[in-house]
Amino acid sequence: MNKKQLNTISNKLVNAFTKNKLIKPIPTKFCKNIKNSNLLRRTCESKIRWPIIGFKAGGTALPLLKKLKEKEPFYGSVYSKNLLRSGKRVKINQYVLGIELEVCYLIKKNFFLSKQKISKNNITKFITHMAPCLEIVGYRQRKKGVKYLGDLCSDFGANIKFLIGKKTKFKKINIGNLNTYVKNNKNKEITNGNTSAVYINPLNSLIFVLKKIKRDKINLNKNFYIFTGSTVGIVPFTNKGTYIGKIEKLGSVKTTVY
Repeated sequence: MNKKQLNTISNKLVNAFTKNKLIKPIPTKFCKNIKNSNLLRRTCESKIRWPIIGFKAGGTALPLLKKLKEKEPFYGSVYSKNLLRSGKRVKINQYVLGIELEVCYLIKKNFFLSKQKISKNNITKFITHMAPCLEIVGYRQRKKGVKYLGDLCSDFGANIKFLIGKKTKFKKINIGNLNTYVKNNKNKEITNGNTSAVYINPLNSLIFVLKKIKRDKINLNKNFYIFTGSTVGIVPFTNKGTYIGKIEKLGSVKTTVY
């Protein structure tokens, strides 16, 4: 990888990210190879000084991974500036891909001090709350569609905004089989889904991300969110207006795009 080009491309993406601008598409080699995509993402993130409030899993749908010939999802940082409360408005452009409905977890900061190997048997002691959330997915580039998983990964994980619903204290439920939907409140169009679409289940996705940030020796020294991936895929915006997402037993979350 040419370090000079990596630095140049990352500077362009960071400028677009921080100043809410659009740039021309980055070279394909940063997207086609997922290792290059992750390297670019990490380089970009190292240049951002905004507080990190959590991390997202991307590419968690097994059929999508198979189609794109990838073995696993990716993860990316989520910044405080990109987290909004349910009901807030979000401005979109033609390069926004759509909206996703996800399960998010609030994780105790003592996770970073734990020396235990992360597993389904011990992960629940680190979870304080759960909540439904919506992710607005899109690029900082003038391009459309997803040809490679690296398209999403390289561009800050393609997260534009996250909107979080009411948090509830964590309790053990069958998180791998909850009905979900995203509703366009203007034309009443509904896209149905299920939490089983998220990398087997959202808890499995959570463990995947936590293992990655532990491997990368990240320490926020505060409680943080993990956004586990879409239960309905990417739902394109058919028009502007209010979109409502609901996850069975967790509640609802909404946003108005304009």
